[in-house]
Amino acid sequence: MQFHHHGYVSGDPRVKPAAGVGLDRPAELPDEVDVLIVGSGPAGMIAAAQLAQFPNVVTRMVERRPGRLAIGQADGIQARSVETFQAFGFAERIIAEAYRITEMCFWKPDPADPSKIVRTARPADDPTGISEFPHLIVNQARVLDYFAEVAANGPTRSVPDYGYEFVGLEIADEAEGAEYPVAVTLAHTSGEREGQQRVVRAKYVLGADGAHSRVRAAIGCTMKGDKANHAWGVMDALAVTDFPDIRTKCSIQSEAGNILLIPREGGHLFRMYVDLGEVAPDDAGRVRQTTLDQVIAKANAILHPYTLDVKNVAWHSVYEVGHRLTDRFDDVPTDAAGTRTPRVFIAGDACHTHSAKAGQGMNVSMQDGWNLAWKLGHVLEGRSPESLLATYSAERQVVAQNLIDFDKEWSTMMAKKPEEFASPSELEDFYVQTHEFPAGFMTQYTPSLIVGEAAHQDLATGFPVGKRFKSAPVTRVCDGNPVHLGHHATADGRWRIYVFADAAPVRDGSAAAELADWLASSPESPLAATPEGLDRDAWFDVKLVTQQPHTEVDLGSVPSVFLPHVGPFGLVDYEKVYAADPADDIFEVRGIDRAGAIVVVRPDQYVSHVLPLTAMAELASFFAPILRSGERQPATA
Repeated sequence: MQFHHHGYVSGDPRVKPAAGVGLDRPAELPDEVDVLIVGSGPAGMIAAAQLAQFPNVVTRMVERRPGRLAIGQADGIQARSVETFQAFGFAERIIAEAYRITEMCFWKPDPADPSKIVRTARPADDPTGISEFPHLIVNQARVLDYFAEVAANGPTRSVPDYGYEFVGLEIADEAEGAEYPVAVTLAHTSGEREGQQRVVRAKYVLGADGAHSRVRAAIGCTMKGDKANHAWGVMDALAVTDFPDIRTKCSIQSEAGNILLIPREGGHLFRMYVDLGEVAPDDAGRVRQTTLDQVIAKANAILHPYTLDVKNVAWHSVYEVGHRLTDRFDDVPTDAAGTRTPRVFIAGDACHTHSAKAGQGMNVSMQDGWNLAWKLGHVLEGRSPESLLATYSAERQVVAQNLIDFDKEWSTMMAKKPEEFASPSELEDFYVQTHEFPAGFMTQYTPSLIVGEAAHQDLATGFPVGKRFKSAPVTRVCDGNPVHLGHHATADGRWRIYVFADAAPVRDGSAAAELADWLASSPESPLAATPEGLDRDAWFDVKLVTQQPHTEVDLGSVPSVFLPHVGPFGLVDYEKVYAADPADDIFEVRGIDRAGAIVVVRPDQYVSHVLPLTAMAELASFFAPILRSGERQPATA
């Protein structure tokens, strides 16, 4: 964490100085806003937290509840989400309070006595070490609390506006040129003004208002898909039991049905998804009337010979598995894509619904919100053209379809009877072989405005273009500290340009030094788009990684673009120069060519491009359509 560059900080450094619209933020919801977020679930909260880092963007989030969520339905936090929490600054704190999944136990009927269950397998949760971060279980409400804290501590001092319900919206014709083209009607849901309506005008609207989204209906999107005609009872319970793996994630198959057991944070609470069996086509929702006592009785039947004495239930529900998806994630009809600017977007459950078995709902929703939020910030602050916004629906709709395809297969297998499997180990084999998907690492964006072609992928095979930037250990040169390279990339809205140097020392004449000179001085450099008056690293975070040990790197000869002056005092930022760790060489573990490479990473941590150190023209060509038009300044450090 870096601070003091604007002067001495004696308090919590996570609380950033108020700036821009945060200096005089009105308590009352204003009549005009840049971004109106409807719904304070995972997608909405992460979007608010990201947009709070853009000081001049007026973002407000409305929520029909009178206050914070007390008990959330989602609880699985995949490793990709914990990487995201690291970028927002609270990974360590949420890890400390969460339950950590390290393995999964599989229980099946005992061949000697099928009326009883026995443990048959115990595979590791992450057998390949796909991330340095763990797979966690923690209440969704706590995740929202942390994002709300980030938003409140951001420059804009963003907090939710509780007690407002979305009623409808109208979008002005683009030809009218309205500055705030979306008129949103809201209704007060509590207090003296309950039932009263008002209109808020916005430049953009994000509907993160759940599976029954009114925003989705307002823009003419419909959910398409089907139900699997299988019901599950779910409960968060405190119980006394003799089942030995009650504190381990388990898949339990018995002659009486199936259970997915997930221990919860705190050492005592656990969640059980209890198989209620097939649902008749003409059930008409009657299965949802299954009582809690019936769910508990079913759980005991499945667990035989073990017993479950439930003492307290914090939350429970009955649901049918459904897999549904919208054909687009914004207000532009599919046949009109590219002809006008999208103004209204939807995210999370408003776009895609599926079972809870793969633990993906909250995780994918957060990536929806982050994907869109930095793009809105860039467009509204004038960094990028409006065409950037069209990439949101194009990217996330494909991800949601892949999720539904995976979840159909996984939830179907979870509902099978033991005798229906082709082999005794089929379920656990599938769990191990597909672990990368539920961990959140199969997303790979295809070439677009913000993702380049993988023509030079061989220069950095461990950083696949379109996939998330997978961190690795390095040594910080200025102080010799071992750090993770990706952990310094905070959710501040900046692009990252990682320069992996060739074997020569980084000084005059080396390939990395020539690239540095071009980045700092050429009008074609992306850094030249940074407006006058801002720090030269305000839009682009340029980092250097050398092949030499840190003791052999002379900071005095390192080009100034890697040591920018920041803040009102022009202090030098020394934390952008790194060296390969001799014990865990990043060039080896990420397949980086010894001739060096440029790795470009988006603000949401996905790799946009891999290029040779000499590819200045290609780098300029990639960024030219992304950056704002206008006079470009030499990017001197």
